[in-house]
Amino acid sequence: MSSEPRRRGHSGLRLSWWNLVLLVPLIVLFTPMYNADRPRLFGMPYFYWHQFLFVFIGVISVAIVYLATRDKKPKKQDTQENSGEDGK
Repeated sequence: MSSEPRRRGHSGLRLSWWNLVLLVPLIVLFTPMYNADRPRLFGMPYFYWHQFLFVFIGVISVAIVYLATRDKKPKKQDTQENSGEDGK
């Protein structure tokens, strides 16, 4: 158990429209889209280089969402919330 008081109302889950960008790499799971041999890139069948490309697209998507949703500085709460007292 931690000796720090719990903050109420902060679950760590933050909803944002930016999170929808994380759906882009899931397109690779749609098998009929990449189930082909041609076109080839440097002799590699489409099946392989397409999946390899989506590794980079996934990394870029996560980076975009991280940069767009990170907090610049944590907000300071007033001392009553941190101390757990009612101010009496």
